[in-house]
Amino acid sequence: MNLLDAASGGRREMLALLAGLVVVAVVFRLLRPAERRSLRVVWIEIALAAAAHVAAGIADASDAFRQAMAGAALMLAGLAAIQLAALCFFRGLLPLVRLNAPRIAQDLSVIGLSIAWCLVWLRLAGVDPSQVLTTSALITAVVAFSMQDTLGNVLGGVALQLDNSLRVGDWVRVDDVSGRVADVRWRYTAIETRGRELVVVPNSWLMKNRFTVIRKPAEGPLAWRRALNFNVDHEAAPHAVRAALEHAVVDAEIDHVLREPPPSAILADVLPGYHRYTLRYWLADPQFDDPTDSAVRMHALAALARAGIRPGMPVEERLTVKENETFHAAAEKRELARRLHAIRNTELFAGLGEAEQAQLAEHLVHAPFAPGDVMTRQGAVAHWLYLITAGEARVVVESAQGPVAVGNLRGGDVFGELGMLTGEPRRATVIAQTAVECYRLDKEGFAQLLQARPEVATVVAAIAEKRLAQTGNRVAAADAAAQHEDLLTRILSFFSLTPA
Repeated sequence: MNLLDAASGGRREMLALLAGLVVVAVVFRLLRPAERRSLRVVWIEIALAAAAHVAAGIADASDAFRQAMAGAALMLAGLAAIQLAALCFFRGLLPLVRLNAPRIAQDLSVIGLSIAWCLVWLRLAGVDPSQVLTTSALITAVVAFSMQDTLGNVLGGVALQLDNSLRVGDWVRVDDVSGRVADVRWRYTAIETRGRELVVVPNSWLMKNRFTVIRKPAEGPLAWRRALNFNVDHEAAPHAVRAALEHAVVDAEIDHVLREPPPSAILADVLPGYHRYTLRYWLADPQFDDPTDSAVRMHALAALARAGIRPGMPVEERLTVKENETFHAAAEKRELARRLHAIRNTELFAGLGEAEQAQLAEHLVHAPFAPGDVMTRQGAVAHWLYLITAGEARVVVESAQGPVAVGNLRGGDVFGELGMLTGEPRRATVIAQTAVECYRLDKEGFAQLLQARPEVATVVAAIAEKRLAQTGNRVAAADAAAQHEDLLTRILSFFSLTPA
């Protein structure tokens, strides 16, 4: 008696097998509800196996019919068990250990095991599998010739998985398509873009063409170098441009930008009327390449503006006489009015006369900051102050307990006055919370005013001492400071003036 005869008589064993498959399928369905569609083939095979088993038990059926139905039930139950085992392994167990195998790996496993089971089933049924394979060789050759493209895609998908060229979750660029590999199927590789588009690329195309894979290395985080171009006026010193571009990234808090490796800027090309610089930084997540490029450009443009570096453009000269002079005169007048408004709205200089305020306004320099820029850093030495006209900034003091936020600055506020008046290091770090518009006044501009009007130092010193008295308690709470000597004496000494 062969195994099929035994199966026709082992009704209890077959029922137990089918019941076990049903229980496992139900448990998998409850634990993995998202995979319910994957169980459809299993349910169909179980239902067909149950129907064949019932048919084999019909009392008035012939022995040949019962034997055939019992064999069919055994075959279908085996295929259902293979399909269910693959689902439990690839869609149940592997995700628990955070491994996402492509669908083609599951399909290959199911097909391989199913073929092996069919050969075993044929052998147990008394059929020599070699005869079947020999008879079907010619048919297989004809089918393979007529399905070259399909087989190319299938073999391409298999090859991509075997040599580890593509993995689910990799970020890839194929021509003008950039996205994450969602799945590798028999015929195609599915790529999900940032726009939630699912792009289908035939596997045979991937085997014949070049594509880029951005993948995390075996050791260390993912780091993808990005390159941004900036056209800068040809009169700007290259070392100043490179320093401004690099510090725009180093001194800013930009999401997804790595601190290590550090950014670098190079002079990429010399063109008529301007120079082209390339700023290279390292990105931690390729999914955010476009928004991060935009953020880095914003910080870089603001840094170039603060450094007084103008953007470059092709040279084109046009001669105008009266209109051009009138336009520039009006523009300069409007800018001077804005500077005077900033001076008069500042407590530190509001008490000066109109002549002194106008003289100071001529030395103000526009200094914009992007959100996240470090406007000044505690301990740095810089002989200038900032007048904020718009925006908001956060003041932070480094203490023994760590950084402590001591206040906010808004339009009309001034910071850095002690650095300009006395030359002492910065007492706090100021970080731009929003886009901040500022004017900067340096020591040289203020020194010209003091040389002509030394008595101005007395007025400014009195106001500065008042501001220190108002804010000193907050700063002292974060970082105790030594007692200050007379502020007026220090100002006069710093500007090499003799006390009156």
